[in-house]
Amino acid sequence: MSAFVCAGALAGPAVLAAGAPAAAQVRADDIGGRLEGIPGMTVTKVEEVQGHPLYSLAYRQPVDHDDPGAGTFTQRLTLWHKATDRPTVLFTSGYALTSDTHPLTGILDANQISVEHRYFGASRPTGAAGEDWSKLTVQQEAADEHRLTRALRTLEKGKWIGTGSSKGGMTVTYHERFYPKDLDGVVAIVAPNDTPAQGDRGYRRFFETVGTKECRDALNAVQREMLVRRDALLPRFEAQAKAEGATFEETLGSADRAYEYGVLDQVWGFWQLSRAEDCARVPDAKKASDDELYSWSMENGMYMERDENVESRPYNRQAATQLGWADLTFDRLDGLLRYPGVRRPNSLLPAAMRGSYDGRTVADVDRWVRTKGERMLFLYGENDPWSAERFTPSRHDSHLFVAPGANHATPVDDLPPEQLGQMVAIVKRWADVT
Repeated sequence: MSAFVCAGALAGPAVLAAGAPAAAQVRADDIGGRLEGIPGMTVTKVEEVQGHPLYSLAYRQPVDHDDPGAGTFTQRLTLWHKATDRPTVLFTSGYALTSDTHPLTGILDANQISVEHRYFGASRPTGAAGEDWSKLTVQQEAADEHRLTRALRTLEKGKWIGTGSSKGGMTVTYHERFYPKDLDGVVAIVAPNDTPAQGDRGYRRFFETVGTKECRDALNAVQREMLVRRDALLPRFEAQAKAEGATFEETLGSADRAYEYGVLDQVWGFWQLSRAEDCARVPDAKKASDDELYSWSMENGMYMERDENVESRPYNRQAATQLGWADLTFDRLDGLLRYPGVRRPNSLLPAAMRGSYDGRTVADVDRWVRTKGERMLFLYGENDPWSAERFTPSRHDSHLFVAPGANHATPVDDLPPEQLGQMVAIVKRWADVT
């Protein structure tokens, strides 16, 4: 998994139960009719999940909220409805629509609205507008969710808690910044905060201190050896690409560039989804055979970026233009790199999608969260590289939790019981749940 694609960090049991009854079998109520009565809202499917209706919805949104007459697109979402007086969890993945039940939904016995981000999955304009990536911005998605929230709060009357993990955590934070009256609380999990002012110092400090020195040295040695043995290992990479139907011409440009990109990403990738105890499996870089070195790397952090990864392009476009990225230094690899600067999000995009970075929006959000944000809770993983540069909550009923030893996928599971209890109590208070 590339460091430019934030993996989802919270997965719960799937909402869409296998063998769910057809729409005609779902218990009768007036929620479907009220949903259809919202201008621009269409119910596309109804299923019963754990005794409650799950509505698949399509909502007509302006392509450009600053010019509503310039065309529309359909944004996908789901509503798992329990009762109009229950709290509602607004869950955004930051990517395509997810079928997961968020843990907060169970904790609060809440309704859940899951939202697909604009330009991801099927929530993309058609025709020329779909190729106009200038409308894929933090502000436009925040406006999508603001408009959606206003529409559905006419139906769901309880408290609303916004949440998301990784890029979803970023998305709900941006929503809160631009529309702070929409939600009654925000829980952002492993949400990166790449601001120009930080200058990637947090990431550099992370890779100098994470785990033990022995583990860091072993990982760095493997990464270096992958470049030292490039001539022997590149044919394996090319053979794997051929077997998997992977090409590189449209984005990275060649298998050699893709190989170097993957090697530069592998230490990040190891810590993203591995744990400290996995350090014992890192091979001895000098003694490992070519096959052992290559196989271990491809299974433990190295990832083959390819033209076919079209589902990650919208995120890479956002990283290149607004969200930012971890621009790491690799001084220890001097003399071994053929493509300095390749590890950037524009490298993973076709020419028509590339853009120039403007960090003013994320800098503004960072300042606002630090000074004015209210009822915002941030949860990070101690050993997660995405958590190395994080949001700092204000003193206005806002909170920070760091899960010891957690990677990008397990922060809630790794919270000590006392801290987990504190976190749950805060969210229940915001949601008026006793």
